[in-house]
Amino acid sequence: MANKSLTILTALIALYCVEPLNADLLTIDLANQTREQFLKIIDRPKVELLAESSTVSSQEGFTHLKFSYNSDSRNRVPGIAITPSIHGKRPVVIVMHGTGGNKERMIPVMTQLAKLGFYTVAIDGRYHGARKNSNQGNSDYNKAILDTFTTGIDHPLYYDTVWDAMRLIDYLQTLPDIDSSRIGVIGFSKGGIEAYFLSAVDNRVKVSIPCIGMQSFRWELDHNDWQVRVGTFNAAFTAAAKQEGIKNPDAAFVRKFYDRVVPGIYGPFDGPIMIQLIAPRPLLVINGELDHHSPLPGLSECDEAARIAYGAANAEKFVQRIEPNTGHSVTATYQIEANNWLVRWLKP
Repeated sequence: MANKSLTILTALIALYCVEPLNADLLTIDLANQTREQFLKIIDRPKVELLAESSTVSSQEGFTHLKFSYNSDSRNRVPGIAITPSIHGKRPVVIVMHGTGGNKERMIPVMTQLAKLGFYTVAIDGRYHGARKNSNQGNSDYNKAILDTFTTGIDHPLYYDTVWDAMRLIDYLQTLPDIDSSRIGVIGFSKGGIEAYFLSAVDNRVKVSIPCIGMQSFRWELDHNDWQVRVGTFNAAFTAAAKQEGIKNPDAAFVRKFYDRVVPGIYGPFDGPIMIQLIAPRPLLVINGELDHHSPLPGLSECDEAARIAYGAANAEKFVQRIEPNTGHSVTATYQIEANNWLVRWLKP
C-alpha cells in the first residue's frame, strides 16, 4: 500500500479501536473511506477474465455447468453453476463455503435455490477445493496465511476470496441469462465472513445472508474470547507465534497477527462497522446461540449498529436470527428462512 493508504488505515484503526463501538451512524464520508480503504487492500491489476464454461449435465429441468475465469494474473478461479432450464433472465445467488469446504459441498443449497428459480453459483475459495496444491487438508491454506504473516504479500484469509467474488460478479454480468440487477449472496462460516465483506464493499450485491460468520473481532480480543475463531487457522497462527518466539500467544499477539494477515479486521473492517455499509439493502444474519466462533455479545454490537444504520423506516430489510440451542451450523428450518428471504427480495 502507498504511504497515504497506510495513513488512512492507521487513522481509521485508531478511530475504531480506542473505545468500544459507538453505535452512532457512520457518516457518508467515513463509510466511503472505509469501503475505499478495504478495496485498496485487496486491489490488484485487473486482467481479462478469459472465462470458459461447459455443460456437465442437464436433468430434471436443471442444467449443471462448470466454469472458470481469471481473478488476477496468478489466479484462475474454478466454479460450478446450477440453473433451472427456463427462458428469460434470472436472478443469481452466489453461495460461499466455509473453512475446509469447497464449491461441491454447496450443491445441496444451490439445488434448493435452483428449484426456486435462481441461477446459483459457487467457487472454490483461495487454497480450497481444486485450488489446493496438495492432498493434505488445509495445509496449503495455513501455509499461505503464514507466508502472508511473514511477507505481507496477499491476504488468503478472507480478503482475497472477496476479490475473487467481485471478479465472479464481473463474469456473471457477461452472461445473457443473468439479471445483474438481482444478485444475492449467502455464505457459511468463513464464507459468511466473506459474504458480509463482499456485500459491504460491492453494491452490485443486492441481498445478503451471512450465516455463522457475522461477529465482532474487536469484542473477542477485548474480552479474551478469540481462541475458537483463531482455531480455524490454528496451524498458521501457532507457526507464526513460534516464528516470533512466543510460547503462549495472547490477545496482543492475535492483534499483531491480524494486523499483518487481515489488516483492519478488528478496527475499521470489524463486523459492527461493515454491517452498516450494507444498509439499506436487505440483510438477513443467521448465527447459533451456542456458537463460540461468534460470541453473542459481539453479535449484539453488530445488531445494534445495523438497526441504527437501517433505521425504523427500513427495519424490515434487516433481520438477525439467533438459532436456539444451535452451535456452528444452520438447521434446515433456518435454511428455509434464508431461501425465503432471497425469494422475497430477488423475486425469481
